[in-house]
Amino acid sequence: MKHRVEYLLVITVGIVVRWLPIFMLRPLGTALGALVYAFDRRHRKIAHDNLQAAFPGRSHRERQHIARGVFSHSGRLVLELLKLRDMDSEAFLDLLDSEGEERVREAYKRGQGVLFFSGHFGYWEVSALSQGLCVTPMSLVVRPLDNPMLDQLLLRLRMQTGNSIIPRKGSVRRIMRELAANKGVGLLIDQHLHGPDAVFVTFFGRRAATTSALAAMALRTGAVVVPLFGLPSPGGRYRVIAEHPIEPPVSDGAQAVQEFTQRCTDVLEMYVRKYPELWFWMHRRWRSDDLSSSTDESINLSGRGGTGNVTTDGHATS
Repeated sequence: MKHRVEYLLVITVGIVVRWLPIFMLRPLGTALGALVYAFDRRHRKIAHDNLQAAFPGRSHRERQHIARGVFSHSGRLVLELLKLRDMDSEAFLDLLDSEGEERVREAYKRGQGVLFFSGHFGYWEVSALSQGLCVTPMSLVVRPLDNPMLDQLLLRLRMQTGNSIIPRKGSVRRIMRELAANKGVGLLIDQHLHGPDAVFVTFFGRRAATTSALAAMALRTGAVVVPLFGLPSPGGRYRVIAEHPIEPPVSDGAQAVQEFTQRCTDVLEMYVRKYPELWFWMHRRWRSDDLSSSTDESINLSGRGGTGNVTTDGHATS
């Protein structure tokens, strides 16, 4: 019953959104986010705690302004994704300002596949959708939503520009096949990973348990690793940026995986510092260092850069 009510609510909002011009959705999304900020005490507290730890030099008022901005951005994101669900490819393409396409094309020319990464930052779903229209479709490693009805709704959106979906569970062989065929695969790397397969990197000056899968697969296959970010632009437009590829370390083994993961995390942190209101601060990114157990799927990647068991991670948005 809960899942049905959630689904009907989203569908109802989607029907309303369908008839509104996209430039009107951002102020409406801002209001929606402000409403959630006022009533969602638990996530509001998590956001404030994270911001206080990440920006100790900023005033309480500044951090509160960022927190409100985070909730407002989340409201805009939901409404705009519902709008994009009913938008044809030509209209969607007209809203995109793409930067770095030549870097992506050069990455594919190497013939060893491309691993795109991002975080729960900005319009990460839009940046993935854009690849199917601007360059070539890619595959997305995702975790199903808890609500299967909403999960199907989101899956249809993710695939509407030609992208494919790789469920996170049992994903490794599929990812390796995609890379061997010189295709692109997208992952998110900014969620806490609890288990022996995590690597610890520094994120905003704090140790953060992070998936080692991206670095391990890149080191084994030679796939190019490209940071991909989606930012809002005035007038309801989107700015999609493919950054310079991350250079692999010269070291080998476990040290290489940790160093590679840190380099990727540093790029993500650079964007979050520049646009802090666009990152999902409501997630408990920093937790205990206890690695005694894991609920994620463990996989084995032997060969260069292999560390034994590593864990995949991906889109876990709701």
